[in-house]
Amino acid sequence: MKLYSCNFKSIPVLSIFAIGVFTCNTYAAEPVTTAANAESAQVVEYPAEFFERYRPSTALDMVLQLPGFQLDDGTDNRGFAAAVGNILINNKRLSAKQDVPSATLARIPASQVERIQLVRGQDNGIDLQGQSVVANIFLRKEEAAAIRWKTYVEHNNWAPIKPAGSISISNSWKDIEYNTGIDLERNTSGYHGSEREYNPSGIQTTDTIEDSSETGLSINAVSLNATSKLGETTTHLNTNFSLNDSVYLRPSITTALATGKLSDISIRTDRNTNRFELGLDGERELQADLDGKLIFLFTNRNQTESTTRINSDSVKGQTLHRLADTNTAEKERIARLEFDYSGSPDHQIQANMEGAYNILDRNLVQTDDKGAGPFAVVVPGANSRVKELRGDFLVNDTWSLGKFELDYGMGMELSTVSQTGDAEQKRNFHFFKPQGSLSYSTNQDIQTRLRVVRKVSQLDLTDFVSAIVFEDNDLALGNPDLRPETTWAAELSHEHRFDKISVIKLTSFYNRISGVLDLLPLTPDFEAPGNIGNGKRWGVEFEGAAPLEWLGLTGSRLNLKLRWQDTSVVDPVTGNDRILSGESGQSAYRTLTNRNLNNHYFVSVDYRQDFESAQVAWGWTVAERAERPLFKVNELDVYNEDVAINAFIETTRWFGLKIRFETANITDDAQERDRTIYSGERELSPVDSRILNERQIGRRLVLSVSGNF
Repeated sequence: MKLYSCNFKSIPVLSIFAIGVFTCNTYAAEPVTTAANAESAQVVEYPAEFFERYRPSTALDMVLQLPGFQLDDGTDNRGFAAAVGNILINNKRLSAKQDVPSATLARIPASQVERIQLVRGQDNGIDLQGQSVVANIFLRKEEAAAIRWKTYVEHNNWAPIKPAGSISISNSWKDIEYNTGIDLERNTSGYHGSEREYNPSGIQTTDTIEDSSETGLSINAVSLNATSKLGETTTHLNTNFSLNDSVYLRPSITTALATGKLSDISIRTDRNTNRFELGLDGERELQADLDGKLIFLFTNRNQTESTTRINSDSVKGQTLHRLADTNTAEKERIARLEFDYSGSPDHQIQANMEGAYNILDRNLVQTDDKGAGPFAVVVPGANSRVKELRGDFLVNDTWSLGKFELDYGMGMELSTVSQTGDAEQKRNFHFFKPQGSLSYSTNQDIQTRLRVVRKVSQLDLTDFVSAIVFEDNDLALGNPDLRPETTWAAELSHEHRFDKISVIKLTSFYNRISGVLDLLPLTPDFEAPGNIGNGKRWGVEFEGAAPLEWLGLTGSRLNLKLRWQDTSVVDPVTGNDRILSGESGQSAYRTLTNRNLNNHYFVSVDYRQDFESAQVAWGWTVAERAERPLFKVNELDVYNEDVAINAFIETTRWFGLKIRFETANITDDAQERDRTIYSGERELSPVDSRILNERQIGRRLVLSVSGNF
């Protein structure tokens, strides 16, 4: 029987193990409670019947309707544990990084899901690995083979039509349970933009019209996930292969307003990227109350890129032909050993050891031709090999104290980073990583949690190597002296669940950062990624979900997500306090999961209404975030977007198919870039020019059809 609300005080709890995650909101049938789980306040369980009103076709559709839960596909690529997100399948983490949890769940038919648990504490040996909540998806055993498929077509008024399709099968062969699938799409994107340049007096001097398009083919995933039993050892295999082949074009025409002189720039990039990942793990009971798990992960990524830039004007004709060929090879090897001991009353002890070996090889060959023939251009720091060898160790204990739960541990990280080629450098690092959290749960409805942890950031090896920025006619220098950023993070959160749908969660946080990774001035004209000193980040987050039945909107639900934060660091150019630099680039995608984006605020409102008898649902999303400044040595670069508005309508009333029509970027979201360029160091010298760039990425109309058989 379906209900739109219910009491969470008798929600079930079953045994769990490992970690993972997801995000979302929902309602419906009463949860299942058993004697084994009735006393736990850490776990909230949703049977498959809970999701029926949403007519899900995949496990991902179900997870995205979990009340008070946000999907995290693993945004931190440092090692294995921090990169695999917050999703478990049958108590187990996937031994994969590139094949993200959402992609795996999208290949699992909803008919194979028996129940989903939200785990909000160390229950029955689950190692949350720093996550505040994980979603544990239990699949039905001995389920018949199921094939899941989806096809869609996307129209964008600034890009060619994009068709795509995917198919996957879940089945068993002898003692092996497996899921395999493939995703294909025509890779298309584009925008129409304008750019205006102003002199120091604010008078416009140039007017530019630009367009871009990208076309190609993407094989997003050829994947295989398999599980089997070899004696007393449970083994898991995860493989993933992806290929992307694309051509990017960006022509632009500039008019000098004072003279009427025309000039144009044409940029073309041919890019081929392939990636392969193999993950293998085995786990078994070593002795009574002691389990062990061994994980191996192997990843290769190769990219070849050829970019040309041609400058010409109405007076001189062609003035520049620049060609840059870049080859990048990345490798990652991880071995991880995990032990879980539960033989001590009220204690759950975990010990993890991980070794990782990362390599980045990049080669760049550039030639310029200004009319007298091509000549080689030396780009300092562009041809290098960077290697990182890292060991990570952690011992952790979870101590159950009635309504309280104390989780504490000590970790240590040792690493060596070396660079050869254009830069020769070798450095050793070591970091202690203590962590602790205390949670108080009276029942499954209410939980308060205090957490303190020391984090070590992931070094992006590409930041060590220089690259050409063709659109800005600039050089992005690498920095061989980078060191990981470390953060003491404190967090206090309170969650209250009122019924099946209604939940609110309020979180306050404070971070003290050592060695802030930002843009470090090297000369009066160039900067590079670097450690600029100590900084702070603090703020609050609010998440809420509630039904709107009291307004007469049957089957409706509203979700609200909000983050406000502030940051502070001493500017290495001016010596004054300022906020941390935000992310570069322009995107209509907004997320709440990554606080390190440093934007001042984020807000998102989601509405959904289901008409069960008609088998129709509709909804919309409105999202907005603050502008994101980048503080360069001689430039202030600010990125911003308009409010993003998306909407959808879907039905399952015909032939058992889910037909969905959605409109993304309804307002034709304007993506803006505001560059203030100084004659010398930023804010310490006069303004030389100001460049305003605005791009329209187009309204996107998507029609998709999916089903199972």
